[in-house]
Amino acid sequence: MPIKKIHHVAYRCRDAKETVEWYTKHLNMNFVLAIAEDEVPSTHAPDPYMHLFMDAGGGNILAFFELPNSPPMGRDANTPDWVQHIALEVDNVDELEATKARLQAAGIEVVGVTDHTIFKSIYFFDPNGHRLELAANTGTPEMMKKLDEVKWDMLAEWTRTKRAPKHAAWMHAKELGPN
Repeated sequence: MPIKKIHHVAYRCRDAKETVEWYTKHLNMNFVLAIAEDEVPSTHAPDPYMHLFMDAGGGNILAFFELPNSPPMGRDANTPDWVQHIALEVDNVDELEATKARLQAAGIEVVGVTDHTIFKSIYFFDPNGHRLELAANTGTPEMMKKLDEVKWDMLAEWTRTKRAPKHAAWMHAKELGPN
C-alpha cells in the first residue's frame, strides 16, 4: 500500500478562534473547515472539541484541536524547543525575508535567516507555543544528488556511533574570503 500524501497533521491549540485568526493574518493560510463534536468519534469518550483545518498549500492541511475539558497544554520537557516544529515551505528567499520583516513588525520574535546550505529558514512561535519554521529551498540538483548518495552510509554510521557522520561535511565548509 503506497501512501498518497499526508491528509493532515494535527496539533492542539489553546483557542480555536485565536489560532485561525493568527494563521490567517501572519501566514496567509486559508481557514478550510471546522468540525465540532461532543464525543470523540474513535473512542466515543464524552469530550467536546473543536477541530479546525488550515490550508498549508499544495494540498497539505495543518489542523488543530481545542480541548476545553483537558488540562492546560504542555510539552515534552525532555525535548529541546528547537526539535519539535512545523516546517512550511515558501517560494524563495526574498519571500522568506519579507515574511520575517512582517512578523517582526507585528511583534513576533523571529530567529534567522538561518542558512542550512540546501535551504534557508526562519523560526518563530505561534500563539499556542508551537515552533514554526518557514523554509526556502536553495539547494542545487547536484547538492541533492550528493546528499542522496550518502544517506544510507550516514544512517549506518550514526546507528553505530551516535556521532555526526562527516559524509556531508561540505555543507558546513565555509569558503575563505580575502584576508
